[in-house]
Amino acid sequence: MLVKHILEEKGREVVSVSGTATLAEAARVLALRHIGAVVVHEGKDAVAGILSERDIVTAIAARSVQALADTVAAHMTRRVITCRERDSAEDIMEVMTRKRFRHVPVVEGGELVGIISIGDVVKTRIAETIKEAESLRTYLAAG
Repeated sequence: MLVKHILEEKGREVVSVSGTATLAEAARVLALRHIGAVVVHEGKDAVAGILSERDIVTAIAARSVQALADTVAAHMTRRVITCRERDSAEDIMEVMTRKRFRHVPVVEGGELVGIISIGDVVKTRIAETIKEAESLRTYLAAG
């Protein structure tokens, strides 16, 4: 399955914040939207970084609640690994597992077109596995 198929299923909405937002503001967005990461934008579509729940927890562990007044830019991951719609879900899952992150922005032609999480990829793989098993059962029952 391709990343494109995951986006067609889940949608292409990307929640983003400015690098000048505070960690408290970003945490509110994450909580209200029930998501684990936001893309940090630079201009209309440029990806400047990504901020996850883990980044916020790490900041608070280092600086206590004072960290919540820090800017997102001070704590975001700047070297963001992205993927393309034509990448396979299996390849992206392997990269996410090996590099230990859970969210990957999808970029096509320099434009941000979506974001996928490890949960999206796992859900897709489970659905594929169930479909394959049902096909095998049908084939064996007919034979």
